[in-house]
Amino acid sequence: MTSADLVLPPTDQQTPTAALLQAPEAQVLELAIGDMHLLLEQHGHVIALYSSGIRPEHERRLHSIRSVLESDRIALVKVDLPPLGIAVLVRQLRQLSVCDFSPGVVASAARLLSHYIHAGALLNSVAKLDRVPVGLKSHAKSWVPGSHFAVVAGPEPQLVKVGPAAEPPAGPRFRTHLLVARGPLQSNWVQETLAPAWKVHAVHEGAVPADSPRWWGTGKLVEFAAYLPDISLLYQLVASVRREKCHWCAMELIGDRCAFCSAPLTAPLAAPETRRATTGVLQLEAGNRPGP
Repeated sequence: MTSADLVLPPTDQQTPTAALLQAPEAQVLELAIGDMHLLLEQHGHVIALYSSGIRPEHERRLHSIRSVLESDRIALVKVDLPPLGIAVLVRQLRQLSVCDFSPGVVASAARLLSHYIHAGALLNSVAKLDRVPVGLKSHAKSWVPGSHFAVVAGPEPQLVKVGPAAEPPAGPRFRTHLLVARGPLQSNWVQETLAPAWKVHAVHEGAVPADSPRWWGTGKLVEFAAYLPDISLLYQLVASVRREKCHWCAMELIGDRCAFCSAPLTAPLAAPETRRATTGVLQLEAGNRPGP
């Protein structure tokens, strides 16, 4: 991980922790290369999951380390989720890492599992929000004192002005837990309105990641993420997708692209794999959702 506050507490004794890949200003390149080499020696493969909103110099550092080591055992996985959603995804991959999946499958599972994380925030303003489409009317309402906005970044962007008659954003259609990180914004709307509307089975409290104010464009927020808490269901989701072998580096993968070398599947294999993965998503949401 690229930030220590994105490493959530484990859910059980089997879930391993995550290693921190520090920013350039926090560690010189030589030490960063040494740390990565040690991780490869200890674990065989490294999956570096990071946000698409990471600072450019930090992302360049990750690519430089992989280039210097000339290693095909380092997967750099960029994810377009807000910070709290990434923290949830990291913990899910940590859970899957002790299952009988190969490193290539675990790394490429990040894209699949991100579709099952409903990540958003309650904001006091969307005037500086550039991660989710914001209309001119919403920008204008941001200047009204006391305005609050419920924004969902993924899996589908949504923006709702919070009010007595307003419906909450559409949520997951399967059983989830809700992780809530309260910032300086004084509101219980997420716990009292959103959680019941989304029919979450448990609410957990966490700390606001350091990068959240920059990602959301304001520090006055309450960030939240609904997710699948059951490792057995996560395992079934990943195991249900057909596995392929990368034609370039021979790593095992699911989806349409290798997470280790970024090579796409060849054309004859890409279409069936895409259909298989999409079918799995629809089945969970419409018919195979877990019971209460």
